[in-house]
Formats: sequence, C-alpha cells, structure tokens
Amino acid sequence: MEIAIIAGDRKKELMTQFCIAYCGILANHNLCATGTTSKYISEATGLHMERLLSGAQGGVQQIASRVSYDEIDLVLFFRDNYDVGSEAEKNDRELLKLCDIHNIPVATNIATAEILVRALDRGDLDWREIVNPRSEYNVKKKKQAMKH
Repeated sequence: MEIAIIAGDRKKELMTQFCIAYCGILANHNLCATGTTSKYISEATGLHMERLLSGAQGGVQQIASRVSYDEIDLVLFFRDNYDVGSEAEKNDRELLKLCDIHNIPVATNIATAEILVRALDRGDLDWREIVNPRSEYNVKKKKQAMKH
C-alpha cells in the first residue's frame, strides 16, 4: 500500500510518536511524506520513505496530485488547525476533498489514524490494491496482459 504522511508544524512530534508506535506495520508499506515530517519520522524510526517537498513548498499538492490519480491508498494527515484562512488551509481542504472524491481513507487525528493503521494490518484496506494503478496487483496484471 502507498501511504502519504503529513503533519502540521504543531503536530510533527505527535506524528513522529505515532510512527514510532506503529513502525512495525508501516515498515511493510511504501511511505511518502512532506519534507520536514519525513525527516523527523525517518530519523526517529529508521523507516524508509520518499521525501517530498515541504508542505509550504508544494508537498501537500504533490500528495493531492497522487491522490487524484489513485496512486495513494491511505493518508495520515495530522492537521494544524491554527492556520485558519491561510493558503495552507486551502491546500489542506483541497486534499481532503480529493480524498473524498477518490475514496481514499484519511485520518486527521491520532484516534482515526490508529483505527486505519490497525485495519491496514488486518487487511481491511486490501480493496485499494484493485483501484491503485501502481499496486503490485495491477502491475502483475498489466505484465500478464502484455505477454499475451
């Protein structure tokens, strides 16, 4: 599964602690995160993740683009709700809207993140393998079709 991770400035420590707690589950998946969040998490956990731009420099938009192409299966987004009315808030709302449109499970707080990560571990989100064009399932399917 492809998991995108974003944390507002006031939520980076919480996201890092969350990733430490669920490192064993997250390690089994492909991770990407916005700049500074990626740095904190990878240093604290040793998890390998694709480091995107920082949120302010376009990292949230990079994730939104991947969501719109069904290339992200789960978004963990601990929002900093103190930036009301800012450009960042507009980008955040656009990302959440795209997650709704494309049926991407998204957690905006630690309680929901725990539920989704545990569901991921149980296999409850395996249906995303059929939807995501970059999933192992679809890559194999494409290769088989090319052989025939």
